[in-house]
Amino acid sequence: MKRLFAILVMLVAVNASGQWQADVRLTNNPEISFTSINNTWCVASSGNIVHVVWFDTRDGNEEIYYKQSTNSGVNWGTDIRLTNNNAYSEYPSIVVSGSIVHVIWHDNRDGNFEIYYKRSTDAGISWGTDTRLTINSASSMYPSVVISGSVVHVVWQDGRDGSNGEIYYKNSTNGGINWGADTRLTNNTAESSFPSVAVSGSVVHVVWRDARDGNTEIYYKRSSNTGENWGTETRLTNNTNYSFYPSVAVSGSVVQVVWDDNRSGDWEIYNKRSTDGGINWGMDTRLTNYTGVSSFPSVAVSGMLIHVVWRDERDSNKEIYYKRSTDAGVNWEADIRLTNSYAESSSPSVALSGSVVHVVWQDYLDWNYDIYYKRNPTGNPTGIQNISTETPSAYSLSQNYPNPFNPRTIVSFSLPVAGDVRLSVFDVTGREVEVLVNERLNAGKYEARFDGSRLTSGVYFYRLMTGDFAETKRMILLK
Repeated sequence: MKRLFAILVMLVAVNASGQWQADVRLTNNPEISFTSINNTWCVASSGNIVHVVWFDTRDGNEEIYYKQSTNSGVNWGTDIRLTNNNAYSEYPSIVVSGSIVHVIWHDNRDGNFEIYYKRSTDAGISWGTDTRLTINSASSMYPSVVISGSVVHVVWQDGRDGSNGEIYYKNSTNGGINWGADTRLTNNTAESSFPSVAVSGSVVHVVWRDARDGNTEIYYKRSSNTGENWGTETRLTNNTNYSFYPSVAVSGSVVQVVWDDNRSGDWEIYNKRSTDGGINWGMDTRLTNYTGVSSFPSVAVSGMLIHVVWRDERDSNKEIYYKRSTDAGVNWEADIRLTNSYAESSSPSVALSGSVVHVVWQDYLDWNYDIYYKRNPTGNPTGIQNISTETPSAYSLSQNYPNPFNPRTIVSFSLPVAGDVRLSVFDVTGREVEVLVNERLNAGKYEARFDGSRLTSGVYFYRLMTGDFAETKRMILLK
């Protein structure tokens, strides 16, 4: 019996990791190519198009480069150089909404580091001019960017207020064409650094590391009105050791934060979540438990699914590891080792599109750093199903079935043309509690499954938005 159990465990492990496909080398030049630190994402995807950015020294100094795949990471196009100056352009972050791709980075072409922005309106084929987002005599560095609708949100660390860094915020409400004023989010004599930003609807979530307490802790701040006003700071960690490098993601009202922490005497990956949009926070969850250093985590969220990647030294060299939760962080699956080489693999970034999980990192496998990519085509089951290949004549959103429901129900909708689709669930206060669909879909008829297990009984609303079409319907959860 023990032998049979061992065989079954091995089969489950093989099946879990077997969906991950082979590593793909994205760069191939004699100079070094770097991904960004974990507070940003170097990979983004919309539908079948995957976008990757990095910085590269092939031109004698560091420049920002871009590459894309139009078939979900199976094949890749040529490198595109996004910057061209004799200074250092570093640490890019990328986000995409439909065919509009947004990239930010820091750049010292002006004598000190400033935040710069660039966008493409045709899915990365051509690019507009650089836009300088900050103007001051100090260094502005390590930006992170997200988007909701046409609103682009950027955070970064900034030294304009003295020798310590503070966290600043800026947004564009028209897709990057114009930009608002800088907003200072922190104000203390210690260093606040490496911010990460996430957004759900009008609620913006920012995390960063902060040394005001004598050691470095993770702090959080949110805006409930698209960055116009900001609430008070919340200290997320509280221990005598160091908490570093946070990354944040959100789906509806569930906010997920990951970071690395040495409270146990060794650097491990931790997770913390809020189920009410950042108002209250649960306990810390330790995700790793090994003697090697686990660091630089990156997180992506799709509904109840959470995907985390990080750099791990448990194998005597630095490798990329992955972990997933299918119930919004209540339980976690076993760690999966994504790389296996004699060289250093570091600075991973994770993104999702449909059922596909995309991971990008830098790797020293070829005796200099190059950019590598790996994907799992079935690692993010979305709960959405195309139920007809016929093209509908009009948009429609059907009443959920069953209704009332406990705790699961199905929402059907039709799309006469392909487009970016967002299907969300709201409570009676208008708070977004779940995102069922947030991706580009082809024309057709679809079913999305909603699980209300973690919600209380009551009236909820679901809203479909795509193109010029928007419709909302009412449903009842009865436990």
